[in-house]
Amino acid sequence: MTPLRCLPALALLAACASPAPEFFGAVRHDLELGGIRFSVFWKGERAEVIRLGYLTRAQRAPVPALMIRAAEQATGCRVLPGSVVTGLPGDTGEARMDLDCGAGG
Repeated sequence: MTPLRCLPALALLAACASPAPEFFGAVRHDLELGGIRFSVFWKGERAEVIRLGYLTRAQRAPVPALMIRAAEQATGCRVLPGSVVTGLPGDTGEARMDLDCGAGG
């Protein structure tokens, strides 16, 4: 298949968000903050946030803070300080975090 014929398939895949195996069966919330779209997967006292779409390196600076806000807004829980972990250091595409949902979470 030629590279140009692959572009539509790649565009469709870029718009999809699949959770890590530990989040299979999780509740999914899609939202937009600061003009950036996120999918939040919530399961118990953990969340995974996936940034959707392409950003240049210069556009990525606000993403870590927005990921925390996205998790808190989608779950109604508080992200525990120091619990945010990315697959690669400095990755702004995906992050997992622990939540404090209180008695109702």
